Amino acid sequence: QVQLVESGGGLVQAGGSLRLSCAASGRTFSSYNMGWFRQAPGKEREFVSAISWSGSTYYEDSVKGRFTIARDLAKNTVYLQIDNLKPEDTAVYYCAAKYRGRIATIATITIYDTWGQGTQVTVSS
Repeated sequence: QVQLVESGGGLVQAGGSLRLSCAASGRTFSSYNMGWFRQAPGKEREFVSAISWSGSTYYEDSVKGRFTIARDLAKNTVYLQIDNLKPEDTAVYYCAAKYRGRIATIATITIYDTWGQGTQVTVSS
């Protein structure tokens, strides 16, 4: 079981960029599907992006072209680069992990069994 710690959130103006980090403990990081989700005030938590244990990347349609997920296996860290931030990106961003998860369910919130504490992203207009 891994433990996850997110960082990198903050207050930025629209059009700016942030890079969120999710540091994982444990020696089998490369065997996990890693997902990023977000939850805006009053809304359900939603899928944003994921990287499979084999390195394939996936994005929710509305963030394609602005969000980039990547991982550094040597640092046991997954990143979410967010460019051209919009006020509607304001949310708490969570990373999550699923050991040897299936690609078919990589965007399914309930599949992930390990979550970080979240990091707040606030975008001002």
